[in-house]
Amino acid sequence: MIHIKTNQEIEVMRKSALLVSATHTEVAKMLRPGITTLSIDKMAETFIRDNGGVPSFKGYNGFRYTLCISVNEVVVHGFPGAYELKDGDIISVDCGVYMNGYHGDSAYTFAIGNVQPEVLQLLRVTRDSVFKGAEQAHDNNRVGDISYAVEQYCSKLHPYGVVRDLVGHGIGKKLHEDPQVPNYGRRGDGKRLKEGMVLAIEPMINLGTREVYTLDDGWTVVTKDGKASAHFEHTVAVRKNRGETLSSFVDIEAAERANPELNSSHYDAPATVTEM
Repeated sequence: MIHIKTNQEIEVMRKSALLVSATHTEVAKMLRPGITTLSIDKMAETFIRDNGGVPSFKGYNGFRYTLCISVNEVVVHGFPGAYELKDGDIISVDCGVYMNGYHGDSAYTFAIGNVQPEVLQLLRVTRDSVFKGAEQAHDNNRVGDISYAVEQYCSKLHPYGVVRDLVGHGIGKKLHEDPQVPNYGRRGDGKRLKEGMVLAIEPMINLGTREVYTLDDGWTVVTKDGKASAHFEHTVAVRKNRGETLSSFVDIEAAERANPELNSSHYDAPATVTEM
């Protein structure tokens, strides 16, 4: 069932989504080679709770952590642990916050140090594709218009594998609501969008094949060819003329640029989209 939110509810959701963004900003400040992914997770849980939120993911279907942390060829749902980040790694951080009765959800992929140029471009394209999808999240469009925009940008204009086994979703009082939002599809297909819907648009884009598989832990999804994968996500409200991002990358990217251990050169190319 699809839930239409009032403007008041969307403003409450914005607070949850912006706490997610603030958590990503704190992550950006602490990332460096040698840090363990579990220490990142512990910081994030403390930060979220100190700011009045509850981690959406912890305990969800048995998931034990605040963050999904996915390094290099891990697409999504990676477990934080003893792994120490290394120069040349990319790390995707997916975070959800529950606050005042509503969830916010956002993901961001960071580059640690000397990351290969082709991987940096993958990050830039995946980031931009979130906004390409959000532009289509307007009243009277269809889910397929979002899906087509992401796929067209990532696989037709760039030679990347668009993951089909995992999708975005509606979000609100529940972390996952209808409708599902694939990152591939045809214009004019799928559920009709109505103003007041709120969606988690989250392209998962691979440097090589789109094919993935899940490890024996039942959670960790990795690329079949072992090549890098990027994941970016915004919580987006459907509006009359275009989607409105409730989460934000602005402060995350400022912290990313200020951290000398991170590589933000992939954003030095001319911007193709802006936050809405």
